[in-house]
Amino acid sequence: MRWLLWLVLLVAAWLLGVAAWIVHVGNRDQAGPADAIVVLGAAAYDTRPSPVFTERIRHGIDLYEHGYAPTLVFTGGYGDGARFSESQVARSFALREGVPNEAILIETLSRTTHQNLLRARDVLSDHNLQRVIVVSDPLHMARALRLCRQLGIDAIGSPTPSSRFRSFRTQWRFLAREVYFFHRDLVVTPD
Repeated sequence: MRWLLWLVLLVAAWLLGVAAWIVHVGNRDQAGPADAIVVLGAAAYDTRPSPVFTERIRHGIDLYEHGYAPTLVFTGGYGDGARFSESQVARSFALREGVPNEAILIETLSRTTHQNLLRARDVLSDHNLQRVIVVSDPLHMARALRLCRQLGIDAIGSPTPSSRFRSFRTQWRFLAREVYFFHRDLVVTPD
């Protein structure tokens, strides 16, 4: 029976360690000179980005305006029944904010984080862009950067400073989901 207690304590310590690592990575802003800023997709409602996606787009634009990179790459495909892809909605938002069209690249086929980055890698390769800053929510950053490494993308992270996941409940749920994905990705190749 004692071994069971030790096993439970060991598993709990492991899970807390993974969660702490995810929080740590999400609290580091590594923004530095790069060739492009890759903004990971999130939901869009017809022509409006969701509040989460709005914050990601705004942060990407802020990095662009501060001269970290000359190109914005928006990712995200079509949601169920959507007229516009997430990346098209992001491009429209950025254009309204004064970003020139020639500074924006998009991909419109992805539906998951892995697909966002896989398609972004193709866009980056097509335009000979090497080093990127990845923009997402803080608790999503560890997984995004891990996927970048797996896909051979030279990436640094810049989490949104104004994440919509602010309450304890929403942060806890997001963190629990990311701990799950950390372990799932060890066993299953992400889609």
